[in-house]
Amino acid sequence: MKLHIGDQAPDFTATDQNGKPVKLSDYRGRKVVLYFYPKDDTPGCTAQACNLRDNYTDLQAAGYEVLGVSVDDEKSHQKFIGKYQLPFTLVADTDKQIVESYGVWQEKSMYGRTFMGTTRTTFVLDENGVITDIIGKVDTKQHTEQILK
Repeated sequence: MKLHIGDQAPDFTATDQNGKPVKLSDYRGRKVVLYFYPKDDTPGCTAQACNLRDNYTDLQAAGYEVLGVSVDDEKSHQKFIGKYQLPFTLVADTDKQIVESYGVWQEKSMYGRTFMGTTRTTFVLDENGVITDIIGKVDTKQHTEQILK
């Protein structure tokens, strides 16, 4: 499925790092930065998460809630949040339902081998859950600037 700016973001229900249910539609009325990343505690994903952490007050001041999504489990998310003091929710998409519905579960290649994985993509949603921006070429160290531009 290929999503575009102007599309309604697919709703989902999954668990956060604490095992509590997270439903995207519960964020109606608030703008959302929904960012998909490959793996907890890897260099690029850490740079991205720390950039969002360091600029979290700016994102909140602009009216954004931040939700990170990866296929890692709750325990992995807890460690990642604890290690880097991340102030936002991480969603555990262990069954890959969310990454597939957003079209970010794709074939990738590294060191000559191909595999399926999450492509680093951010969807910016308005208060009605409509996609207002899709950032496919994420600059992990300057990601907040890309969102707030």
